[in-house]
Amino acid sequence: MTVDPAITNASASSDFDGNVGLLIDLLKLGTFIGTPMREGVADPLGLTTTDLRIVLALGGEGELAGHDLSEIMGVPPMNVSRAIAALSARGLVEPGKNQTNRRRKPVRLTDAGQALFDQTLPAMERVGADLFKGVPQRDRDAFRRVAAAVLARIGRWGG
Repeated sequence: MTVDPAITNASASSDFDGNVGLLIDLLKLGTFIGTPMREGVADPLGLTTTDLRIVLALGGEGELAGHDLSEIMGVPPMNVSRAIAALSARGLVEPGKNQTNRRRKPVRLTDAGQALFDQTLPAMERVGADLFKGVPQRDRDAFRRVAAAVLARIGRWGG
């Protein structure tokens, strides 16, 4: 996917003030981050972007049920179910330890899935090094603080 430089180079906040500009920039970031993650991480590891997101979620959070993954990823439950089935067929995920609640069916990474998760980290480091090249460390640190604050608020979103 080729991205028009005018779209990514121009800050939306120059057209819109305050929170609207910030949200537009955030939406752009969310939209366009998919390409480097797919091309730099998912494709080289033989994963779809949904597979990658599931591997990252399970590797970072541990055992999760499909509905948890759907919620975290903002992906329809059917897509998550298909991806879990595909990852299971490849031996990358397995049923979780807590199978007492028949309605909640958690999955976790297998040893092979954990090894794959471990391979995502250097790939993401390469993508991050390219995307954040020239961005001072203090700005990177500030970005992480702001992202954490926004993520915490999103988790409480109710309207």
